[in-house]
Amino acid sequence: MAREKQPEAAEAEGTPERSYREQLEFLNPIAQPLASRKLTRKLYKCIRKAAKHKQIRRGVKEVQKFINKGEKGIAVLAGDTLPIDVYCHIPIMCEDRSLPYAYVPSKSDLGAAAGSKRPTCVILIKPHEEYQETYDECLEEVAALPLPL
Repeated sequence: MAREKQPEAAEAEGTPERSYREQLEFLNPIAQPLASRKLTRKLYKCIRKAAKHKQIRRGVKEVQKFINKGEKGIAVLAGDTLPIDVYCHIPIMCEDRSLPYAYVPSKSDLGAAAGSKRPTCVILIKPHEEYQETYDECLEEVAALPLPL
């Protein structure tokens, strides 16, 4: 009985079923720069707002296509995606085009923040005046993260 209530409470609050620290165990080796717990929450909040206004690109093919077209935004990648070959080229594309990017620990939480039941390994958040303040805050913090060598 108590187990049934736990996932419902987690969904209602918008918090992950596993804690941030537990999710760090499943990270792949290329997940750098990793967003802090606080920044991860801010990014999920920004993604939820962007999804409401249909200002996100979801999935490797779609994000790759729009990065190539020169679209601006923040790329958010899931750190627990395997095999790595699926999306290891996205950070390089972002660096070539001076797009800020960060990894978050969970692809299922990333998909849930975008309003999808399916996990997703990469999302591009586009700027929009409705959530500009949240976007700018996230942009500033993601841009301040140290890039891997």
